[in-house]
Amino acid sequence: MICVYVRTHTLGGFNQVRRQIHMTFSKVKEDVLAIPNYRDRVMGCWLGKAVGGTLGMPYEGHTGPLKLTYYDPVPETMLANDDLDLQVLWACLLDERGERPNVCPELFIKGWRDHINFPWDEYGVCKRNLENDILPPLTGAYDNWFANGMGAAIRSEIWACLAPGNPALAAAYAREDACLDHAGDGLWAEVWLASLQSAAFVESDINKVISIGLEYIPEGAQLRQAIQDTQLWWDQCHDWKKIRAKVLAKYGHENFTNVTENLAFIYLALLDGAGDFSRSICTAANCGKDTDCTAATVGALLGIMNPQCIDEKWLRPIGRNLVLSKEITGIQPPDTLGGFTDLILSLNKRLDGKWPKRATPHTIDRDLEIRAYVGSKDVDWFSHGWQTGKPYLLDLPPMTPVNFDGTFARFDISQVHENAIFVQYRFRLEQRMRTRVMFNSPHPCLVFLNNQFCFGREEGRMAPSPHRVPMHQSVDMHLDKGEHTLHAVLNKPDSTKFVEWVVGLSNCDDNDLWLSFPWIK
Repeated sequence: MICVYVRTHTLGGFNQVRRQIHMTFSKVKEDVLAIPNYRDRVMGCWLGKAVGGTLGMPYEGHTGPLKLTYYDPVPETMLANDDLDLQVLWACLLDERGERPNVCPELFIKGWRDHINFPWDEYGVCKRNLENDILPPLTGAYDNWFANGMGAAIRSEIWACLAPGNPALAAAYAREDACLDHAGDGLWAEVWLASLQSAAFVESDINKVISIGLEYIPEGAQLRQAIQDTQLWWDQCHDWKKIRAKVLAKYGHENFTNVTENLAFIYLALLDGAGDFSRSICTAANCGKDTDCTAATVGALLGIMNPQCIDEKWLRPIGRNLVLSKEITGIQPPDTLGGFTDLILSLNKRLDGKWPKRATPHTIDRDLEIRAYVGSKDVDWFSHGWQTGKPYLLDLPPMTPVNFDGTFARFDISQVHENAIFVQYRFRLEQRMRTRVMFNSPHPCLVFLNNQFCFGREEGRMAPSPHRVPMHQSVDMHLDKGEHTLHAVLNKPDSTKFVEWVVGLSNCDDNDLWLSFPWIK
């Protein structure tokens, strides 16, 4: 096995080593079909993915720890899961390009715009940003509270299967994919997994596989540190429950799809299972959090390394049919996992080790800044009509225009001296629609629409996605065509330097997708 070490994370730095990597692995593409049991390994990847995803799906978002030893409930087929959906879509779009397919930004842009109707978290932000002509590599970085979510990490296997034994090429493919809806550790998570899964086609030592993947994560990244900490804690104590507690104590996040904690769980499950498929996927799911994604990723990797490790007890209930989510539209996917495997082998031959086309760096149009009006005054919060909020808008303080980069606002509270911060947004609807109005903040807040109280809470978690915004942080209502005004009143925090919130509007009748840019300056 030949290893290439990449310790840089800049776009330019990655390009500098590209020529050397290409030369180092030039012989690999000539011998891809000589990889032992190549088709079996690709098939094992998708079977392991389907098994793990089906095991973990009913418990997605549970804190854990759980006590799973088998499917509960026992399924009659594989469960549809975005973990596999997007990889099937990428393969179908590559296949449409005929004998000379290429991995390029245009392929991903077309997929997100024309074939994906998911409103979830970073997926919804990606679609909104593309509608606003924010193109890769900035699509995933701009105004994205979920940039470190698991949405890219879960679709790494296709790039490993298209670049088996060539982790550098798999990493390059993954990077171009991930930048559509992620940045930072969310991007490096897919790069890490794709590179180590590629290495797994030719390397049987799990420790070497993990080490190869780590070379594609920059020094100083929190994700890299979490993986290294997990190894250190495992060396000290072979108890997954105790190590899980350490992971949560140091890297736990209010977003259950955060990559740092979930990829630590993936590695922990691999260490705990020591090659045992059943134990590994159950440990991954039993750690809690993004259970379908962690178990599916563990299952896929083990399926690549040893296709025979997947016991028939796991395969019998789910069968071999390929089941996709209804939100993936406009493609004709293979009917079975075997057909999907054959499609991947065909694409591997047609791609012939071709490097991806890089997304072109660009700047964000400042017209996409969102203007709010901010003021403050002293308010006696709990004797001033908290339940109805009516007195708050009778005497608004002077308001100053403030431009924020997007819907995610971070306001320096040193600019105000009173205990209540007042915020105003204006927006315009092009037609009457049933609209979800969201204002998600960890701080106590009250929200008004067109001078009518809508909702409020004392304090709580952030999850600013229209489909799973926390209770008392959104309202669904029919709004007329034309202009509307949103006011929010937030309690100035004592323990932080900033007050934060995410404001958003989505169309309840269009799968709750974000409205692209309704804001008025």
